[in-house]
Amino acid sequence: MGSVFSQPQMEPERRTWVPIAIGASVIVVALIAIFIFGRPSAPPPAPAVDPYAGFLQVGDLKMSVAENFVGGSVNYLEGKVANVGTKTVTGVTVEAIFRNSLGEVVQHESQPMMLINTGIQGFPDAAPLSAVPLTANTTREFRLTFEHISADWNRGYPELQFTKIKTK
Repeated sequence: MGSVFSQPQMEPERRTWVPIAIGASVIVVALIAIFIFGRPSAPPPAPAVDPYAGFLQVGDLKMSVAENFVGGSVNYLEGKVANVGTKTVTGVTVEAIFRNSLGEVVQHESQPMMLINTGIQGFPDAAPLSAVPLTANTTREFRLTFEHISADWNRGYPELQFTKIKTK
């Protein structure tokens, strides 16, 4: 007589490779997307240099650092700018390009050039070119102020480009 309890028949375990293949495909696609979209983009190109820039010559550069009121540091770039052209300059926008030890651009900083002017009380202060224009065939002292410079900066002088020049 047969037993009421029979042993269940075991089906051989089948491994399906489809879920594993789908999972591997998803991982490969994710890695490709990270590689393509995760790469750092090239730095933006520097603005075009103004045509009158060839008539402005910079020299006697000096960098200094000072502490500001909130405990941070401020970097100053001072020097002399000469207008060897025939026009009076009433405004200059300077693009300062900072590089790292490999010569790669780590920061672009654009700002108006300020000339050192002795005020009414006899103290030197930075003033915009609109207030103290740079006439033809003159040399004046200037100052650029940078509140933040990349930590990767090589501590050398930035490359200066004159991107916008107003003349009269």
